[in-house]
Amino acid sequence: MDIYKHYADSIEFTQQNGKTVINDHHPDLFISGVGRSAAAFRIRDTELVIKVYFPEFTFIAAEEAEIYKLLTGSRYYPSLHDAGEHYLVIDFVDGFTLFQCLTEGKRIYNRNIEDVDAALLEARNAGLTPSDVHLRNILVTPDGSIKLIDLARFRQVKAQDTQWENLKGGFPLYERFFFPKKIPETILNAVAYLYKKKPGLFQIFFRG
Repeated sequence: MDIYKHYADSIEFTQQNGKTVINDHHPDLFISGVGRSAAAFRIRDTELVIKVYFPEFTFIAAEEAEIYKLLTGSRYYPSLHDAGEHYLVIDFVDGFTLFQCLTEGKRIYNRNIEDVDAALLEARNAGLTPSDVHLRNILVTPDGSIKLIDLARFRQVKAQDTQWENLKGGFPLYERFFFPKKIPETILNAVAYLYKKKPGLFQIFFRG
C-alpha cells in the first residue's frame, strides 16, 4: 500500500458552521496548518509534510503538483516528493512566516525581501505568473533563507499580480527606527481586510 495515500485517506473532514474542520487523522500525522482549501500535516519521524485538500478543492492538487515540478531544484521552494488525486507530499519547512515575524517582533531584513523577489523572478522564468503572495505563505528559515509555499495560484492568472509589490512597498517604512517591529495580529488582519477592499489605496501610499 502507498503509505502517503494511506495517510491522506485517513483524514476525515466535516463541516461546522460553514467551515471545514478536521475530524480524524492517522496517529503518525500532526496538524501543521489549516488553510482555505487544504490542511497540512507533519509526518512522524520525517522532514515531510502531507497537504490534503478539502473534498471541494481536490482539483487543486494536480495543479499545484505541476507547479512544484516546474520549480524542482529551486532553493526558494519546497521539493515535491509525491502527489495523488487529493494530496501532495513536500518538504517540511521550519521557520516563521513573515506574518509571524511581525506579530512576534522577529526582525525582517532587506535580504529577505530581495530573496522573495528572486524567488518570484525564478517562477516567472519558469513560465508561471505568481499571485496571492502574502505574509502567511513566505517563511524565513532558521538560517535566514526564504521559502515560499502554497503555490496553487502561481499560474491561475494571466496578468501580473501586484500584491507582493504593494507589500514590499511598505518595507522602507518598516525599516525606520520609529516603526514598531512587533504588530498585534488584530491590526495586521484589519490592514489585510482593508487591502482586499481598496488595494488601490495601498498602491498610492506605498508605491507612489
